[in-house]
Amino acid sequence: MKKIVIFISLITTAGLFLSLFFVVRNVKQDNVEGIKSHNKNELRRILSEKELKVVVDYNSTNYFVYKGHPMGFQYELLKAFCNEKGLDLKISVNNNLEQSIEGLIEGEYDLIARNMTVTAERNREMEFAESWGLTRQVLVQRKPVKTASSGSGVINYISEQIQLGGQTVVVPEKSVYSQRLRSLSNEIGNPITVVEDSLNGPEQLIARVASGEIDYTVCDENIGRVLSRLYPSVDISIPISFNQKYAWAIKKDAPNWKSYLNEWINEFKKTSHYRIIYNKYFSDFSYQSFALNAYNTISGEQISDFDEIIKEIASYYQWDWRLIASVVMQESGFNADAESWMGAAGLMQLMPGTAEMYNVDDVKAPRENIRGGIEYLSWIDEIFQPLVPDRAERLKFVLASYNVGIGHVMDARKLAMKYNHDPSVWDGNVEFFVLNKSLPKYYSDPVVRWGYCRGKEPVNYVDKIIDRYQHYRNTLPGEPDVALAAN
Repeated sequence: MKKIVIFISLITTAGLFLSLFFVVRNVKQDNVEGIKSHNKNELRRILSEKELKVVVDYNSTNYFVYKGHPMGFQYELLKAFCNEKGLDLKISVNNNLEQSIEGLIEGEYDLIARNMTVTAERNREMEFAESWGLTRQVLVQRKPVKTASSGSGVINYISEQIQLGGQTVVVPEKSVYSQRLRSLSNEIGNPITVVEDSLNGPEQLIARVASGEIDYTVCDENIGRVLSRLYPSVDISIPISFNQKYAWAIKKDAPNWKSYLNEWINEFKKTSHYRIIYNKYFSDFSYQSFALNAYNTISGEQISDFDEIIKEIASYYQWDWRLIASVVMQESGFNADAESWMGAAGLMQLMPGTAEMYNVDDVKAPRENIRGGIEYLSWIDEIFQPLVPDRAERLKFVLASYNVGIGHVMDARKLAMKYNHDPSVWDGNVEFFVLNKSLPKYYSDPVVRWGYCRGKEPVNYVDKIIDRYQHYRNTLPGEPDVALAAN
């Protein structure tokens, strides 16, 4: 009898185990199918949200700021795509490729835009759009140097791949370069010591080779060609891989999104616009015209001649200096002598009445002008604090008021309330009524005090300043991340 009970118990346990196994398997299968179904709707979601979230790497070819303007090969390709498709471009910066891939898979980004080579391993994690071209991995070393003591006339120069055996090569952490070097070690039968650097990307490592801090690194040839102009002592003549495609990356199982991208890329590559962008960053003359400029955030780490003044005064009034710099760029292009036909003058284009209100005696003196402009912004911010409690949202109201006057923005808030919109939200609410205050239906409304307004100008003004401000934040990450506006 005991044996029968044990036998029945074993059967029951086995049955429960099998049931759990199939439940878990079905749940996993349902999750996979759910993810695939979700990804198939990527294109629909992006078009409905009218926003493209992209992660790029920050370097002297793909993305940087030059004389106050965001620039870069990848940046301009992305802008061309978004402009044509009516999408807002939201750029994040991350030079860590592994983190960028994780962000793509988890839905933080819609696209990775960098010089990513297409490999079998990467194809298992993500999809690639049509390639922008071909590149290969090359060894980066210093050019041969003749010395009296070197005997052969060269020091540590590698003239063929097999000589890399026994050498130490520094590459970015968890990069495709480390994988290639380990494969090359096996191919030549002599170990190569691969040091993975967690702090520096290809560009920084090439600079370290040029300065003599390290002897060797590896990069993609198209990047090497550009940077070898910046560092003439660097040699990139030794390839260590075959040619590979480089392309934008998207999530797996998103066929509609991939087809949409591919159709645009194939057509855009045939245009003169694409050739202009390519030559701008990969021809000798164009690249050298801005690569070493002091106003390049890569080489000079500054936006303008007035950075230190802006930092000092913005800090005193508790504003993010990069936001003020974006306002200055929009108002005057960092020209302290700028004047408008309406009488506004100086870096922040103060009107005579505003300058008098804030005791700005010399409107073209940078320090006085910036102080007056920030004090005016702070005054506007104080007025809107009880009306728009959220600081990031309030910033849009403040900027619009700086451009077109508080009265017109207050009118738009009254119209928003009248037509059952949210008077404390800019996008699609107060923004709509500012934009349409040029129509008689709205500027003649009884709730409106200040009449006609050419609303497109302040709406574009807000968009441009906030967009540029984000680029400044992206390219100057070491600055303290203070409030968008005054507390």
